[in-house]
Amino acid sequence: MSYQLPADCYNEIIEYLEEDKHTLHSCLLVDRLLCGISVKILWRNIWNFKSYYQKRPLKVTSSILSTLIACLPNESKELLYINKIFISTPTSKPPLFNYAAFCKVLLTHKIIRLVVDFFEAKPSTSPLSIKDRNYLVVNEIIKMFTNQIYSLEKLTCYCSNINFSFTHFPGVRNLSELCCNSNFPSNFFHQLSQVCHNLQSISIEFSNDISNELIELISLQNNLRHLNLIAFDLNWANIIPALTKHSNTITKLHIYSGNDNSPLSFINSFSNLQEIAFTFFDENDYEDFSNLQHANFSKLQILKFPSLCPNPEHVMNFLEHNGQTLKYFYTSESDKALRLSVAKFCPNLRRLFVIFKNDELDVLKTILCSCQNLEGIKIQCGKRFLSQKQVLETIVNHSQNNFCELKIYNIGKKSDLSQEDLESFLINWNNRTPKKLLKLIIIKNEGHHNDFDDYEENMKIINKYESFGTIKFMTKRSYEEEKDEEEDYYFYYHY
Repeated sequence: MSYQLPADCYNEIIEYLEEDKHTLHSCLLVDRLLCGISVKILWRNIWNFKSYYQKRPLKVTSSILSTLIACLPNESKELLYINKIFISTPTSKPPLFNYAAFCKVLLTHKIIRLVVDFFEAKPSTSPLSIKDRNYLVVNEIIKMFTNQIYSLEKLTCYCSNINFSFTHFPGVRNLSELCCNSNFPSNFFHQLSQVCHNLQSISIEFSNDISNELIELISLQNNLRHLNLIAFDLNWANIIPALTKHSNTITKLHIYSGNDNSPLSFINSFSNLQEIAFTFFDENDYEDFSNLQHANFSKLQILKFPSLCPNPEHVMNFLEHNGQTLKYFYTSESDKALRLSVAKFCPNLRRLFVIFKNDELDVLKTILCSCQNLEGIKIQCGKRFLSQKQVLETIVNHSQNNFCELKIYNIGKKSDLSQEDLESFLINWNNRTPKKLLKLIIIKNEGHHNDFDDYEENMKIINKYESFGTIKFMTKRSYEEEKDEEEDYYFYYHY
């Protein structure tokens, strides 16, 4: 006697496969029930491309675009036809599902990218200019989304040429994350402020004067938790009063600036911050950081300086006041005193990235001994830095019992690690008491093929110790690491 699980059970099971696109695609072929569940999950965020640097194959992007065209209402299809814009659909029959309604993430720059890539490969005969043709297609697709999405969670929109009408967009009421440019028409922000009061995350790129409607939108939020500010020509001074209204709820702050007039002292009022990241490109941009060096953030756990670092003395003062609670510290600053201050002021760190020069093995040992809770570290290796052999020997001999992840970013031309050194490290790690699986991750640049994992004999050694349960070995491209660590916030939020 056959027995079928209730649909709710299948829903719950397949939800666990959200990140496993390959298996989800396999579920499409099982039966109509699993197909329907899988389609809804796949289309929640159909824009989940590999990365900015890895565009999807044209076959995939064309398939997505043709499906969207098939879902357009007849009046939109007629408008494209009148303008001699021909984009084939998967079949002549209506789509099996209302795919657009399933989307919970709307990234307008991804739609633009789909359209641009399609017409670059397949030129059209439309009498419209290339720009007008592309934006006609883009705006018709977005109009369809606004009419059909019943529950939108994230909206990213940096292009002011896109036409939005939130009065006919009921799904936007559930919006929790907004990424936009300050140069949008004031009506864009006014309409949003009428329906969106529960945004939890806002990312703003400042490229025009800040409208009162944008200030009003920020002021009206009930539980703003994450804030990302991106500025080059302008700064966010005019918006500070609206931001400080949320000083008790904001827990995550990312600052990205190429403007040395961007004020930072307002951050003092954000008493519940748990994560701060500063990405600046000129030392002058950090002038106002001096006003933060003695601030107290009793709940701060993550502090990052992915690009330039402020005055090391100011950072050391900041760590003296806030280092006790830090779980993750990231800086590319090459100041030795700053690295030693990590050992002194940050005893509870779990993850760390700092730069060690080739004569600073003692600094690494000091940090490993002082930070008793350290679980993972990322280290650059190369001619001016510690060698891979030095790093592996130090980690196996001086790391604490709960250490379990080592990331090595070799920026040298060739690995300095011999087969004997590699196997010696793995033997010693395997003999540690208590035993703990080590995740060993090699970060690689594009076109870099001279790391120790690029040699067959080394991989045989690695595979042997993986089978013993000693290590879990992985490689990552540098752009994947940047995205996972949110190192480059500008590209993270744009692409």
